[in-house]
Amino acid sequence: MGEAYFYHLTRRSLEDVLPPLLERALGNGWRVLVRGRNPRRMEHLDERLWTHPEDGFLPHGMAGGEDDALQPVLLDCGTGPADRPCVMSVEGAEVTVQEVAAAERVCVIFDGADPAALERARAQWRDLTRAGAAAQYWSEESGSWQKKADSRA
Repeated sequence: MGEAYFYHLTRRSLEDVLPPLLERALGNGWRVLVRGRNPRRMEHLDERLWTHPEDGFLPHGMAGGEDDALQPVLLDCGTGPADRPCVMSVEGAEVTVQEVAAAERVCVIFDGADPAALERARAQWRDLTRAGAAAQYWSEESGSWQKKADSRA
């Protein structure tokens, strides 16, 4: 059974945090599904990932193409199949306890400056942990990522 990691953004934007998280996941040998809710935002992330890191390449693609199954990182808008070891939810996209159980890691990345995003993340935490999923809460409030809560503790 995997775990859900909640990443509370307080200092940096999703565009700044997502590439290093994806690089870490790929470094673990995981293929990643990034699930969002807004097609325009996902297109923006697609463009951003083509240019970051500036001295490297982050292989990815938008869902709906012929080669979706081959993409190391697949950007999807909706509830496409989460048949990947790592699922990253952005913009409050849905994550189920079944996905947490099936994946190595589920990441819920949310903007702490957005009250609706904060409330959505809190609801996701409650729903997942009540259903028995292991979860950790990470904050960058101090300037670096620090674990603030662990449902198993």
